Amino acid sequence: MQAVVLEAFQEPLEVQNVDRPEPEPHGIVAKVDGCGVCRSDWHCWQGDWDWFGYRPDPPHVLGHEPCGTVVEVGSEVESVAEGDHIAIPFNFACGKCDLCRNGHENICENHVGLGFMNEAPGAFAEEVHVPNADINAVPLPDDISTDTAAGIGCRFMTSYHGMAHQGDVGGGDDVVVHGCGGIGLSAVHIADALGGNVVAVDLMDEKLEKAQELGAVETVNARDVDDPAKEVRDITDGGADISVDALGIKTTCQNAVRSLGKGGRHVQIGLTTSDEQGMIPLPTDEFVAKEIEFVGSLGLQPSRYSEMLDMIQTGKIDPTLLVDKTIDIHQVPDELAAMTDFETMGIPVCTEFAD
Repeated sequence: MQAVVLEAFQEPLEVQNVDRPEPEPHGIVAKVDGCGVCRSDWHCWQGDWDWFGYRPDPPHVLGHEPCGTVVEVGSEVESVAEGDHIAIPFNFACGKCDLCRNGHENICENHVGLGFMNEAPGAFAEEVHVPNADINAVPLPDDISTDTAAGIGCRFMTSYHGMAHQGDVGGGDDVVVHGCGGIGLSAVHIADALGGNVVAVDLMDEKLEKAQELGAVETVNARDVDDPAKEVRDITDGGADISVDALGIKTTCQNAVRSLGKGGRHVQIGLTTSDEQGMIPLPTDEFVAKEIEFVGSLGLQPSRYSEMLDMIQTGKIDPTLLVDKTIDIHQVPDELAAMTDFETMGIPVCTEFAD
């Protein structure tokens, strides 16, 4: 089958023929119907994230935002059948550890990252293996189309968890999102649906215009002001209730924290690059003086997908609004290369995998 293969970090990616996966007894194989192209794939290609184990040994198949149709089922799988349409979280869980049993499958003690670790070859491929399928293969309702399902991968479902659970966004909350890529624009859309008053911050007018279309009540172009955080505090009359760093660099993280008012909550979704290697200095005294919370947010528990899917089915949120283009597998390398200069907007989705 065809797949996008990482042969060497930072070297051009190649579409190659690789062996089709075989299901483990607890796993399934799915035909990939769609797979988002995410900045996290770019990080993996660059060789970032070895500081927390997301650095596979080449050659390795990339891709971590798939939806698919089950084509083969392992002998121990009980709740998934051939022909099922499924969403596939990138944060594979074991389903047996204390964290999984207590509703925290997204940070499973035996976590395996799809496309980011040797144990889980990715989904820029015609087929993908899903281990522990009874927990990691999320059934999709019949009325969720492939186009919709292809848009709920990592960025959208991660933003849902970040806004609905970790950020606990509610009616009337002032929410500021720093960085309007796929995660940031998803966060804008979801926070708006949850009743937040969203301020979007970015460097590109095109992305800020998209944020307004998705529900932002105000926007700030950080190139046009001396202090974006002060601008947000002025807009929100003293500071936001909830801030989001959707990019993961020193500037956006610090500005997001400094955008908060007293008692505010910062949600960190963006992961850092090799420049920061996970370490960003923060205004510690402001955390104390303002009693600010800092919370991380990773993926979405499979057991809580139903919340997000319910909101999609009732029209409150719509991942297709974030999908800016569909491409074939041979275009994936160029799409990832464009992310080096932040040239992509929204969520590109690969929907054609075979010639």
